[in-house]
Amino acid sequence: MKDDSQQGVAQRAAQVLTPNYRPAPVVFERGDGVSLFDADDRRYLDFAAGIAVCALGHGHGGLSDALADQARNLLHVSNLYINRPSIELAEKLVSLCFADRVYFGNSGAEANEAALKLARRYMRLVRGEDRYTFICTEKSFHGRTWAAISATGQPKYHKGFGPLVPGFVHVPYDDLAAMEAAIDETTCAIFVEPIQGEGGVRVPSAGYLAGLRALCDQHGLLLIFDEVQTGVGRTGKWFAHQHEGVAPDIMTLAKGLGGGVPIGAMVCTETVAHGFAPGAHASTFGGNPLACRAGLTVLETIDNQDLLDHVEEMGAYMAEGLGQLVASLDGVLDVRGRGLMRGIGVDPDRVDRAAVIGRARDAGLLLTMAGPDALRLVPPLIVKRPDIDEALLLLAKAIEG
Repeated sequence: MKDDSQQGVAQRAAQVLTPNYRPAPVVFERGDGVSLFDADDRRYLDFAAGIAVCALGHGHGGLSDALADQARNLLHVSNLYINRPSIELAEKLVSLCFADRVYFGNSGAEANEAALKLARRYMRLVRGEDRYTFICTEKSFHGRTWAAISATGQPKYHKGFGPLVPGFVHVPYDDLAAMEAAIDETTCAIFVEPIQGEGGVRVPSAGYLAGLRALCDQHGLLLIFDEVQTGVGRTGKWFAHQHEGVAPDIMTLAKGLGGGVPIGAMVCTETVAHGFAPGAHASTFGGNPLACRAGLTVLETIDNQDLLDHVEEMGAYMAEGLGQLVASLDGVLDVRGRGLMRGIGVDPDRVDRAAVIGRARDAGLLLTMAGPDALRLVPPLIVKRPDIDEALLLLAKAIEG
């Protein structure tokens, strides 16, 4: 007989899953808003949100109803045919940003792979075969597929997978001079996150994104923004680059777009889209009706419920509370981020982040690490002040030990 206790399920997982994860011994059974409940019906305040995925929280009625309705009608047809939800989601995305064209995949890594392939193919068509190099940044994170980890500027993700895909150069983040110095006759595009997530919730200086745009315009390069974590309202704008009034040529999305249903998207200008032709790139599940119905519901809900303003308000409130922790707790150094993508920098010699996360989880709060020196809080966009107050109290206690 199978052991269905929480401990038993955790032990069964360790026996059958590949050992590339180190999950906490908690089995979640259901969710409600910003709360999760484990197999023992214990409540946890979710400020991890599936790593910035569950934009509308858990058990959202509108999203659940939309998915049930779509599942009853049409789950999959492939890109050999057209399905209505994919077109409606693409139209909505185009209406919200600079883009004219949309490609759908299933994850952020796939969206980034599509962006890299499109950029390289387009530039070879218009500038020649020698244009193939991407300038990326140190401490960046772009996914786990081979080209995505090659673009990622963190050696820990490269270990054991070399040689990596050639054609990627890394320079310090938020350093326009270094970026300009790296441009040469092989450069195809600049590929950056408007805010580094896994790199430590790092917001660049004002003018950095505009400076990247200017460099690309000056040298005839493409600008690609990885908004997999920062997009879909996470920072208080639809997309983080909109805070700076700067538009890229290509942008990638995933995480919050499906509200928990796997989906990725690569969007681009009309001009750059011509880098793709039939057969140049594809995904069996890309544009899946169920995933696209989820994405459309998420975007419409954010729009109809004015959640962007709510994110700005709750983000400022959370930043103020985190600032009080900085002022009162030993080893807590600074507050980072925008909107509801927040982090606190800590001194690793004085604050054991893994221990803090464990104590917080034991007390009923879920959060994650980011980079070498930060704790990250990315709650659902529907979070309210009492949730933030509770989370900050639990976080302070977890840091104090």
